[in-house]
This record gives sequence, structure tokens and C-alpha cells, in this order.
Amino acid sequence: MLQAIGLTSARHRGVLPAVDDLTFEAGSGCVTALLGPPGSGKTSALRLMLELEPGRGITYFRGRPLHRVAHPAREVGVLLGDVPGHPARTARGQLRMLCAAAGVPASRADTLLDTVGLAGLGDQRIGTLSPGMDRRLALASALLGDPHTLILDEPAEGLAAREADWLHGMLRSHADQGGTVLYTTQDPKEAARSAGHVVTIDTGRLVADQDGVDFSRTRLRPRVAVRSPHAARLAAIVSREARAARRSVEVVTEASSSRLSVYGSSCAEIGDAAFRHGLPIHQLADEVGDTKPGDSSGPVRSVATSGSLCGPGSAAEAGAAPATAADVPEPGVRPAGNSGAAQLPPPIRRRPARGPLRPVRYELRRLFGVRTTTLIVVVALVASAALSLLLARSGRTPLPNVLAAWPSLLPLPPAALGAGLLGALSFGDEFRYPALAAGRGTVPRRIGLLLAKLAVSAGVALLLALLAVLASAESLRLVYGGDLVRVPSNAMSLAASWSGLTVGCAWAGLLAAGIFRVTTAGVAAVLAVPVLMVPLIQAMPKVPTARSMSGFPGRLRGLAWLQWPHEVDRWALAAVRVVAHPVGTALTLSLSVLVCAYLFTSLRGRVRW
Repeated sequence: MLQAIGLTSARHRGVLPAVDDLTFEAGSGCVTALLGPPGSGKTSALRLMLELEPGRGITYFRGRPLHRVAHPAREVGVLLGDVPGHPARTARGQLRMLCAAAGVPASRADTLLDTVGLAGLGDQRIGTLSPGMDRRLALASALLGDPHTLILDEPAEGLAAREADWLHGMLRSHADQGGTVLYTTQDPKEAARSAGHVVTIDTGRLVADQDGVDFSRTRLRPRVAVRSPHAARLAAIVSREARAARRSVEVVTEASSSRLSVYGSSCAEIGDAAFRHGLPIHQLADEVGDTKPGDSSGPVRSVATSGSLCGPGSAAEAGAAPATAADVPEPGVRPAGNSGAAQLPPPIRRRPARGPLRPVRYELRRLFGVRTTTLIVVVALVASAALSLLLARSGRTPLPNVLAAWPSLLPLPPAALGAGLLGALSFGDEFRYPALAAGRGTVPRRIGLLLAKLAVSAGVALLLALLAVLASAESLRLVYGGDLVRVPSNAMSLAASWSGLTVGCAWAGLLAAGIFRVTTAGVAAVLAVPVLMVPLIQAMPKVPTARSMSGFPGRLRGLAWLQWPHEVDRWALAAVRVVAHPVGTALTLSLSVLVCAYLFTSLRGRVRW
């Protein structure tokens, strides 16, 4: 069961709250429709329930607020808008990535594709899906964790009748298995057809809380729509003849003086009356009128009684008396029990989304689920091979620069630029296509997610660095012969420098994109190292060195409890030399600043694992 109590949007000066003290229930085993015209506060109510907007009130999902649920994806499935996935990702890849985030087996993706009728379209890109297929994929995303409660915002909007019928059939099937379903709609006919419980709101306040039968009887009535230049005279004639025949007929004049709505009559009777009195008719049609509050199409503007909720756990089954309009409290005031005083409902704080339960698997599927990663790697390797051939042709470029394909005209070699771009996309795509934030708030600043991204981006950067050197060496051997390529004496130091450069660029792009929430910031941070930081360090006055660091690894070994192999000494000394280089120093300083900035912004948001 879902219980929303006292939902109230945050108040802003001079603006009425979108939701004002809204209280209702959605029972288990029942489809509940939240009905209201555009701008009535339906979406804001859902966002308050999911703790995506600040305000007041509380929502219980089977007795627990959402922030108390250990695994929200296994309790609540959410569909807000379209699928927030990368348009180049396949439907199956999107679901498998979300499986890693929800902590469920990847095989569930194929199961749900078959359930929602997309078994044959698993390899189709999200950007090419039709609105109906997109909505099916969004529903599959909401069902990944096998949740008890489904919350959907206008799920049938823009769908053809056949697709809408299929969607509502899926929702009824979920409710028949004991689940809770709550969806919003602005179409009363849709609510009457598909929901067993209808909650009507207007201007953010509760108007009616009814079961489906009562809603259809009190809100939807058959009528005859009449349009005539003599509407007032025709209305008087129809009313007079109905009284003479002792029939219950109700005639309502619409806002437009030429239109009538006649309840309790038929097109034939009204047409005959108009013909007998010589009145022209411009429109005569049977309709189903919605007498919703604020609409002038019907004579009744009230309501307010709630019938029993369908499904177990409802107030009616518990023996509670149904609520009436008089039971709705004043805005912003909640009963305080025996204290006799009024108190406001508890505040709702915007909470960041939880990170993925399997962050490394999630990050790998996110990275390799689109062609962009492969394209960047291929371009970097081809550019490295081409530049190494051009540099080797002159014969004046040192061999390490030739293998790294790093001419003096470029701020960074292609492999380092590619690693930095992949790192920037690692967080940039999270904010551009927030798969983690589908109905769960902003992209989370979780240390676990950050460490997974750092580890995966470092691995990809090292692989790219190795492939770039191999591609350059193979192209040199193929074009100029094997005599040109030889292993230098300081290969270990060069390997450490090359690895540190590519990994540092990847991390710089990743951290900057995570701080500023855009890929461009990550790329700018990568380019700022050679363009700004290196010249700044080189411009600093040189300090003469009075002491030497020789013997540092041996002294470091003496301070340690464990004795490591002597080979580690060479690596430690190589790392020190890398950091002492202007580019290494600039990259180290940049990473230190970015790490501090990321941690500062994360701690402000109460970062967690």
C-alpha cells in the first residue's frame, strides 16, 4: 500500500504551491489513477512522493518512507518521462546497465524484453525507437528490480489506442499479482476505463477520492452536444417539453452561448424538437461529458466522497469510515493527536540518488555500451600511427616522442587526449543521459561510484597507451624497417611517465566533468595541463639543488614493516622522476586540486558509499 500524507510543495513568495496538503492512499492489488487537468500538480505530487523536490509531507511505501528503504529499485519502479538513456545505446544494453545499478542479474534484461514485447528489438538503438516502443522500454526499466509499487507519470500520453490498451493491461496484471500501481492522467475516460480507484486533484488540492464505479457514475455522464445559433431558445423548448412529458432532462448552456449540453435526452428527440420549431442545428452528437471541477461543461461541481479502495489493506477493509470532503484538513495543518495543537507535516528534503549496487559492472557496461568509446580509441590509434611516421621521417625527433606520437606542436599526444576525452565522458554522459537518476534525483556523488569510474578509466587509459605505442612501433617497422625501433635504456622510466600521463589525463577529465557536470569542462581540464599549468611551472624561478635524493628507496625500505623486492625501488625512483618533470608536476597539481574540489562538493551533499 502507498500512503501520501500532507504533501505540500515548497512555498515561494507570491506563488501558490503546486501541491497543497494532498493526502490519499493507493491500495495493493489495485490500479489508482491520479486525475487532474494540466497544471493541477500531478507531476509535482509524484516528485514529492519520491523525494525529488523539497516540501512537506511524507509518503509510506508499505509502511516505510523511501529514504528508509534499503534498495529503492526493488520497492518502487518509476516512469517519469521518456527513457533517459544514451540514444546510441541498444535497448538490451540499457537494461543490462540498469541491472548492474539495481543489483539484479543481467539475465533479467532479456526476460523483461520478452515481457514487454521487445524480444526482437533488443539490439535496436534507443534513439530509433517509436514512442510506443520507448514507453515499453521505460516500463521494462521500472520493472527491473521486481518492485511492489509502480509510479508512472502520464504513461499513455502520445500513444496509439492499441499501445495504450496494452500498457494498461500490463498495469492491471501487475496489480492482480498484489502490486500497487499509481499513474497520472488528465483524461477522465482513460481513468474510468483502466483504474479501480481514482483520486482527483485540482490546483494541487484533493477534489475527490472514489472507486472506479462511483467515479464513472458521478463524473462521467452521457450527454448530447448541440450547437445552434438559437441555443437559448432551443434550451427553453427542450426543458419545457421534458417537463410536460415528466422526463428528467437537464440542459446546460456552455461558455459559448451557441453550445448546449443536454443530459437525459437523445439526438433524435432534440433534432425533432428543433425541426418542429424551425431552429437550425449546426452540431448534434452523443458525447460523454466530464463534469470535472472548474469546467463549465456540466452542472455538478462537487464531490468529495471516497469509496473503499480496491485491493487488500484498504481503509474500507480495515473497518475505517470513508473520508468525506469535511475530513480534508486545512492547508499546511495536520492533526496532532491528543496534544490538541496543530503541527506541520514533516519536511521533505531532496536526496541524491543511490549509487549502483555493482559499480564496476555498471561502469563497464556504460563505457562499452556505445560506439563512442570504440570510435575514440580507433581515432587515437590511427592518429598515433600516422604522427609517428611523420616524426620518424625527419630523423630529428627522439625515439620516445616518435613512439608516443607527440610532436612539439601538439599540447598532448593523441592517446592522452583520447584517454582524457573518455574520462570526461565517463561523468559527462551521466548528467547528459542520467540513467542512474531515472526518477531518483540527481546523479549521486558516491565514493563507490567515483572509485569504480577511476579504476575503469585508468584501465582503459593504460590499455590505450599500450596499444598506441604498439601501433606506432608496428607502423615504423612496416614502413622504415625494424632497425629504427629499439628498446631504450631508460624504458622503465619512460613507461612510468607514459602511463602516468595517460592515466592522469583520464582522471583529470573525469573529475572535472564530475564537478561541473558537463563533458566540456573535463576536456578543458585536460587541455589546461599543458597549455596553462606547464608554462606556469616552467616560468617559476629555478631553485639550485643543494642535496641529492640518491638512496631514497633504501631509506624508505628501512621505515617499512614489510620488505619489498629491490625491483620496486626502481619503480619508486621512476615515479619520483615523473612527478619532478614539469608535465608531471603540472598534472599532479591539477589532480590534487580536482580531487579536493570533488570531495568538497561531495561532502556538501553528504556523500555516502
